[in-house]
This record gives sequence, C-alpha cells and structure tokens, in this order.
Amino acid sequence: MSRPVRTLQVEKGYVECLSSKKEDLDHCRFCAHSVRFRVAGKEVASPARAYCTLQRHSEEIDLAKVEAVICDDLSSEGFRSIMNIIG
Repeated sequence: MSRPVRTLQVEKGYVECLSSKKEDLDHCRFCAHSVRFRVAGKEVASPARAYCTLQRHSEEIDLAKVEAVICDDLSSEGFRSIMNIIG
C-alpha cells in the first residue's frame, strides 16, 4: 500500500508547499518529501528520493518543464532538505 501524497501544481517555477509559503522547484529537488516530478505528463523519481534510497540516481530533471511535484508531506512540515539526512 502506498502512502498518501499531494500533487502540487507548478506556477512560475514555484509550488505552494504550505498554505502560507511557496517554494522554488530547486528546493523541491532536494526535499525529503518530494516523491516524483511530473514532466510532460510523465512522472519521474525525485532526485532527493532516489538518492536516499538504493537507487542513488535518477534522470536529470529540467525544472523549467516540471508541471507538478508529488509530495508526501501531509503534516505541513514544509521543506526538509535531504542534506540533513545524508550529511
């Protein structure tokens, strides 16, 4: 069974991470909550999630083409850098 997720639509390079805060897609790329990115209708693994699992690699994502970010932050924690996890 998969965990519930939110789909955050991209507007001008930002997503509404929290109701009071927008995040730049570059932050999403390094956020522990980002699961996948939707580019041209296709979902690809988040670079952060791929690095934190055994994959250690995902395809390069052109952030200018990202339509949405699939995010598992259901507790409104907001951006959490993977650098705290891998550091």
